[in-house]
Amino acid sequence: MIRFFLLPAFLICAQIFGGQPNVIIILTDDQGWGDVGYNNPKVYTPNIDKLANSGALFTNHYVMAQCTPTRVALLTGRYPSRFGRHATAASTKPAFPKGTPTISSMLQSKGYDTCLSGKWHLGSSPDHGPNHFGFDQSYGCLSGAVGNYNHGYRKGPLFHTWHRNHKLIEGGENSIHTTELITDDAIRFIREKRNNPFFLYLPYTAVHTPLDERGKYINQPTQLDRRNPNRWKNESAIPWFNDPLGKIQQEHDPEKRLFLAALHHLDHAIGRVIDTLKDQNLYDNTLLLFSSDNGPQVNWPGNAYPDDLKLTDFNQPIPMRGRKIDVYEGGIKVPGFAVWPEKIKAQKINSPMHIVDWFPTIAQVIAYQTPSNIGWDGVDQSKTILMGTNSPERDFYWVQSNHRRAVRHDDWKVVCYSRKIPQDPSDWALYNLSKDPLEENDLSSKHPKVLVNLHNRFLKHQALDKIN
Repeated sequence: MIRFFLLPAFLICAQIFGGQPNVIIILTDDQGWGDVGYNNPKVYTPNIDKLANSGALFTNHYVMAQCTPTRVALLTGRYPSRFGRHATAASTKPAFPKGTPTISSMLQSKGYDTCLSGKWHLGSSPDHGPNHFGFDQSYGCLSGAVGNYNHGYRKGPLFHTWHRNHKLIEGGENSIHTTELITDDAIRFIREKRNNPFFLYLPYTAVHTPLDERGKYINQPTQLDRRNPNRWKNESAIPWFNDPLGKIQQEHDPEKRLFLAALHHLDHAIGRVIDTLKDQNLYDNTLLLFSSDNGPQVNWPGNAYPDDLKLTDFNQPIPMRGRKIDVYEGGIKVPGFAVWPEKIKAQKINSPMHIVDWFPTIAQVIAYQTPSNIGWDGVDQSKTILMGTNSPERDFYWVQSNHRRAVRHDDWKVVCYSRKIPQDPSDWALYNLSKDPLEENDLSSKHPKVLVNLHNRFLKHQALDKIN
C-alpha cells in the first residue's frame, strides 16, 4: 500500500522559497502616495523606483494613519487599537507590553542577527527601547522624528533620545544629517562578518519635518535667500536641490523644492544600502520590504523644533481624499513593494494589502512554526507576492486617535469621524472604492445591507480592542 504524507505548511514553504533570506524593512516617514517617482514623474527617486519596478509593487498598500500606529502594526502584526488608545496616535509612551511577539523577536529566535537603525517611536525611554523587543543592536532616536542636524525631538524633556543600544548620545554626532547617520549605521551592520542571516529594520526619519538640507553649509540652517526669496540660500551649491535630470529645479514652489531635495537625499541613501548589499554579495538572498508610515503631512506650522520652518502645501498632490491622520485613502494608502531577486518577479499587485500582513508573511517565508496564541490581525501574503495567487479575503480596520474609524471589505468602505464609538449603521458614511476612489459619494442610504454588514464587521473588531 502506498502511503502519502502531508508535510506541514511551514516545511512546504521552506522548500518553495528556499530557506532563510536576509530581511530588510525600509520604512520612510510621511512620504505620501505622490512623493515617489514611480507614482509621480515630477519626483526624483531613481533608486526607489528601480527597486519597486524589479519586484512586487503594491498598488493598494495600506498602513495606519500616523507613525506610532503603523510601527505597532508592522512589528506586531496586530492593529494598534488592540493595545489601547495610546497606540492609535503618535505617542512617546510604551506602545505595547514587553514580551509582545514582534517580527524582530521571531527572527531572533530563528537565529537571525537583528538590528534597528533609525526611528523607534514605540516608547521613548531606554527602559522600553528596541533591544527589549528582539533587536541585538539599535541606533537612532527612541522618540519620533528629530532635527536633522541636532538629532533632538521637538522642544521638551524628550529632546535627547539619540542613542546606541539605549545609551544616549547627547551632542556627540551633531552637524551630521540624520539620513547619513542612519544609513552609515545600516551599512556598518550589513558589512559585519557573520555566520547567520540578518534582519535590518531601517525606519528613516526622512521625510518628516523639520526639513533641513544644508549640504556642506552645516553651520547654516536652511533658510530663504534674502536677495531672492524664491530661492534657498546656497541652493545651487547644495547637491540635493540639483538632481541630474533637473526635476527639482523645474519646481517653482521653494517649499515643494525643499521637500523634493529631502526625497532626493533619502533616495540616494537607499541606493547606498543597495550598493552595499551587492558589494557584499548579499543582494540576491535578501527579501526587502519598503513602505511609508502614513500619508503626506501637507502643512506644518513650524516652531516645534529648533531650526523648524513653517511650510504650506509642500508635498506632491495625491489623487485621493485625506492626508496624514485621516482614515480616508489619502492618509492610509502609501507607496509599498517587496523585492527578492530571482524569487519575486516584477509585477503589480492590485489586491489590497496592509503592513499588518508583513509579520505573518515573513513568518511563512522563513518557515516559522507560529504559536497558536500569537493572534495576528494580518494575513500571510507570501503566496500572493511570491507565486501570484489571489490575496486572502479579509477586513481592513483603522482606529486613529480614538475618533477616526474605518473598515474596508472588498470594494466597500465605511468611515466615521466621531469621538463616540459607532453604535448603529447610521453612524457611518459608505463608499465604493472601485467606483469612487476619491470617497466623494456617500452611499449609506442606497445600500443598507452593505452598511449593516460592515457595521457588524466593525463590532467584531471593536470587541477585540482595549479602548474605553
